[in-house]
Amino acid sequence: MTATMTKRSNSSTHLLQALDGTDDTETIGTYDDFHTIDWLREMSRNRLRHRQISNRKKESFMRALKGLHDAWSGWLVVLLVGLAAGSSAGVIDIVTKWLSDLKLGVCVGSFYLSKESCCWGSTKMSASKTGEACPEWMTWAQVFGVAEGDHSSHYAVNYLIYVCVGLSFAGLAAILIKTFAPYAIGSGIPEVKTILSGFIIRGYLGKWTLLIKSIASPLAVASNLSLGKEGPLVHVAACCGNIFAYLFPKYGRNEAKKREVLSAAAAAGVSVAFGAPIGGVLFSLEEVSYYFPMKTLWRSFFCALTAAFVLRSINPFGNSHLVMFYVTYNRPWFLFELLPFSLLGVFGGLFGAAFIHANLAWCRFRANSKLGKYPICEVLAITLITTVASYPNPYTRIDASSMIAQLFKECGPVEEKNLCDYRDVSVNHTTYTNHDRPAAPLDEGVYTAIWQLVLAFVFKSVITVFTFGLKVPTGLFIPILASGSIVGRLVGIGVEQLVYNYPDCPLWASSCQAGHSCVTPGLYAMVGAAAALGGVTRMTVSLVVIMFELTGGLMYIVPLMAAAMFSKWVGDAFGNEGIYDGHIRLNGYPFLDNKEEFSHTTLATDVMRPRRGEDPLTVVTQDSMTVEDLETLVKTTSYNGFPVITSTTERRLVGYLCRRDLLIALDNSRLQENVLSNSRVYFSLNAPPAPFVVTPGEQLENNEPEPVRLFNIVDLSPITVTDRTPMEIVVEIFSKLGIRQALVTHNGVLLGIITKKDVLRHVAQLKRQDPDSILFN
Repeated sequence: MTATMTKRSNSSTHLLQALDGTDDTETIGTYDDFHTIDWLREMSRNRLRHRQISNRKKESFMRALKGLHDAWSGWLVVLLVGLAAGSSAGVIDIVTKWLSDLKLGVCVGSFYLSKESCCWGSTKMSASKTGEACPEWMTWAQVFGVAEGDHSSHYAVNYLIYVCVGLSFAGLAAILIKTFAPYAIGSGIPEVKTILSGFIIRGYLGKWTLLIKSIASPLAVASNLSLGKEGPLVHVAACCGNIFAYLFPKYGRNEAKKREVLSAAAAAGVSVAFGAPIGGVLFSLEEVSYYFPMKTLWRSFFCALTAAFVLRSINPFGNSHLVMFYVTYNRPWFLFELLPFSLLGVFGGLFGAAFIHANLAWCRFRANSKLGKYPICEVLAITLITTVASYPNPYTRIDASSMIAQLFKECGPVEEKNLCDYRDVSVNHTTYTNHDRPAAPLDEGVYTAIWQLVLAFVFKSVITVFTFGLKVPTGLFIPILASGSIVGRLVGIGVEQLVYNYPDCPLWASSCQAGHSCVTPGLYAMVGAAAALGGVTRMTVSLVVIMFELTGGLMYIVPLMAAAMFSKWVGDAFGNEGIYDGHIRLNGYPFLDNKEEFSHTTLATDVMRPRRGEDPLTVVTQDSMTVEDLETLVKTTSYNGFPVITSTTERRLVGYLCRRDLLIALDNSRLQENVLSNSRVYFSLNAPPAPFVVTPGEQLENNEPEPVRLFNIVDLSPITVTDRTPMEIVVEIFSKLGIRQALVTHNGVLLGIITKKDVLRHVAQLKRQDPDSILFN
């Protein structure tokens, strides 16, 4: 094994050294659009580059300085990415909050302030009546002079402005994306995950995508569509990572190294989306990254930390916390509550499975119908339905983040919200503090809030199915958290009343003192939100960490873990792919999951090409082809590379030749004297010299064109398997090593080739899926 690895390293070094001497350095290591990278080749190029820098350190002071710069450039690039991601997220959060409030009213004299900022210094607001409006903030009916006593006209004007402003925001976002950056749609997480696996999508992480998505995300969220900005923030951070990577040749010219920066950027994106730097690192590791070495873990942590620090300095929520959902209660949970927590996990799994199935079915219908040809009309139609149906319900009228914050909060002794409208009971003030609320039966306000929340859950769940996949930035985290928190809060109220009405039940009699409220409905909202998000995305560890960082509820880790595990188990019973994996498959991206097990009993000969009835495999012989033959070969084919064999009769494998390497080598050989179209090309180490003859003038003249020696660009140790190799091993090789192709041999004789696309098609067939859905090479 050691000898084999040494041979591979040496052959790769020869190949890359040959290419490193060419002048066309910009084309080396680049790939065509919608192609996959060769991880082994990229890592070999990086080792050669590092070796050259290390060997030249002692030549001069500048060489030593260059080596030092190369050593710390990795930390510098993630620092820049963290600063950019934190700044972008802070601006997006502030603009989103302002635009969301703009649907409901405006700050008189300072139109650029949100309602919270406008009323921050109001001296006329009641200290106890937090729901009372401040005089600086006016609804649109007040702005247009509608009389306060005319409630119907007042309501109608506010309703109309709410719908019109929402339609304007959504339409503007859709037009900007269609005109300037078509890749700025969706959450971006499925595509970022595919790119991190080695797929090339030119422009998806470009500067125009970054700019338009940063503008369109606040517009889409403020239109009150059932979506969030958290998923798009991951895409925005990845764009920052891609742009800054090009400032450093170490990362800009090496696709594998660039993906280390993108992994750190994804962690920073989740960090600023939820104020969860540790959860962001775990999300990048568990959910999106394909290659995650230890140094990338540390740099991802540093990048996420930097982004969170910048966001905290900007303080977009004005509460000295990174997120809006910070909870202040610290009431303990009891053992009997693990049962409702687990039931919430079961609900999350069922909800996730139903949502994934429905959303993928709708997206498939959209792609195959005329609806997909009118994306702006679809956005406007969904926005119209959403705004018209949302305004009558106070929980859907506000943005989803504000609703989640209300559901997570615990009711205090003085609250005027319907959700906290419990009946008054006599209490012993020596037992209760001003911050503690005694157990009490429900009053009319809570019953009103319950049916409003039920309607909000049904509407949010259904409309999100049609919203996720629109041609605007559509994050999924917040809508799913909102649906889950509604169910959790309702379950929490039910358990609370159950304990109050049956205090002598053995399950909680020893835990709850009669008359005391030992159940926290806000905690159930947290657990329900985690369960729903886990059911849809199938996250586990990162989900729990994100939730306790999101809320600050460190003591509630065990309930969150229970809900996440039950959600994962139940969801996997209906199919083990999350919503992002489902959209990867729906879009036909060539993503081979390295966490998935292949348990079928097929062989390499069943998958390799060519098959019976197909054209023979296109190959290159090591010493019988001319320059013209090779130029014709690359012009008439589109393959990424060609196997090199001894001859067409023996067909013994010599190595593998990449198409781009051959093109560069042929172009360079044409610049040499005496190299003609009929010059023989040798891919072997020992090539015969050109024959010379003696002319009557006693001068040596070349009788034949100069031969071309291209031995150094041949990979002499390509990944090979035999025709009897189980496909289980072949899939492991492709997923773990990240290769693009493997050659199939029998006793050293070349039989065929297996590409990544062949593997993906084979896996799709075994899963009874459409193999032609794998669109790209």
